[in-house]
Amino acid sequence: MLKKLYYKLKYTKPFALLYDGIWSENPVLLSALGICSALAVTNRVENGIAMGLAVTFVAMAASLLTSLIRKFIPNRVRIVTYVIMISAFVVIVDQFFKAFFPDISRALGAYVALIITNCLIMGRAEAFASKNPATFSVMDGFAHGIGYTIVLVLISVVREILAFGTLLGTNVVWEGFTQWVVMAMAPGGFFLLAVLTWAVRTRQLGLEEEESKNSRAPIEESDQMLVA
Repeated sequence: MLKKLYYKLKYTKPFALLYDGIWSENPVLLSALGICSALAVTNRVENGIAMGLAVTFVAMAASLLTSLIRKFIPNRVRIVTYVIMISAFVVIVDQFFKAFFPDISRALGAYVALIITNCLIMGRAEAFASKNPATFSVMDGFAHGIGYTIVLVLISVVREILAFGTLLGTNVVWEGFTQWVVMAMAPGGFFLLAVLTWAVRTRQLGLEEEESKNSRAPIEESDQMLVA
């Protein structure tokens, strides 16, 4: 039943947008976007979640506004317009963190402001939102933001456990556990990102080969029937 539901949804636009943003076109693992923050803020899970949700909000809001005013933006100033819009939403996020989550705001520091230069958001505004209706643009921003968030959370879970022996501030390791200091630093983040990228790309290549074999099978069978 789940398989039938999958194939039923597979060719719908909303499902395709979600699938691409989270899996087949993951912004971090496949497009190599947002690498800086993916390495800098993932030493603890709460930081990874906060940064991921912040990027998701800004991506959705920027995509929505870009789509709504896309016909009124002169081509020669479109990039400047995107930067101004993104900056406005980043200021909102920054003030929200400072007001309600001051500890996370201090931990993220300047990396919240650097969302303005995140190529993920700018790329989706230019490549998709500027050419598509508002509904699909918001979904596209959401999908790529969630894909980005998932990667940050996966990396931060491993880094926090190995570096500090905690998960969301709660101790989760046995007494005498030797902390991996390297996981609290950039090299640990680079290593985990490389392993995760390798695993996802290897899996995708396997799925592509499997689909290719399945698509060739009916053709080969029909050729054999013609020969017979």
